[in-house]
Amino acid sequence: MPDPPSLYLPQQCELLSVSNLTPEEKLFRVRKCDGTPLGHLPGQFVQVSLLGWGEAPISVASSPTRGVSFELGVRQAGSLTTALHGLTAGDSIGIRGPFGHPFDLSLLREEELLLISGGCGLAPLRSLIQYCEDRPAEFGGVTILYGAKSPDHLMFREEVTQWEASGRFACGVTVDNAPEGGCYDGNVGLVTHLIPSLPLDPGRTVAVIVGPPVMYRAVIAELHKKQLPSSRILVSLERHMQCGVGKCGHCAIEQLSCCQDGPVFLLSEIEQLRGAL
Repeated sequence: MPDPPSLYLPQQCELLSVSNLTPEEKLFRVRKCDGTPLGHLPGQFVQVSLLGWGEAPISVASSPTRGVSFELGVRQAGSLTTALHGLTAGDSIGIRGPFGHPFDLSLLREEELLLISGGCGLAPLRSLIQYCEDRPAEFGGVTILYGAKSPDHLMFREEVTQWEASGRFACGVTVDNAPEGGCYDGNVGLVTHLIPSLPLDPGRTVAVIVGPPVMYRAVIAELHKKQLPSSRILVSLERHMQCGVGKCGHCAIEQLSCCQDGPVFLLSEIEQLRGAL
């Protein structure tokens, strides 16, 4: 058998396609050049590198049930991601991983799921949504709540429409602000505004939250008002996971490493840790 890939050496991968998601985000479909699957689980991330530009952690945006290729949603935020946004199909990138603790599928199976995302958090949450879509017998009902900054910043619009129409998912979408006289006619307001009216059984529901750090405390407060305990809430945390293997300390949360013990945590395990939320 071939030796397993090194944790420290990137594997060469080919870009199969590059498409626009929003004015700031692009979706990259990627395949490892050796033809093997990435081997990830929903919620994990990879370290993406480009020669001369460095390396950055990017969440996997597709389910392992979708074949050998995988997808990455990349927001343009610095020199590396700007360089990535200039690539096209056929170009090569380096990939290390997958890394991190995924969504705990054993906790989610046979439960009612409430999946809440904000901004580009829909990209990593999409890996779990696709998994639920492909293995419907393993889960109960699935409710998706998604909030974006504006209509232009709504990601995966066609897929969200398909999820809404499928009957498999219940979906709620909102934007913080919408221009007057525009073509958007949906909800306006924070994603937390979608929670109070939800019929939620706290004994049968598990919530998953993925989004910018500013939304977590407000969403958690609304879930606690619905009597959902911290032991039934999963959060995916953002940190600068520089090495991916728990060595550099950049992503430390007290005694934990976000890159190894997370990025997905059970809220009850981290809510008392300084700087976690």
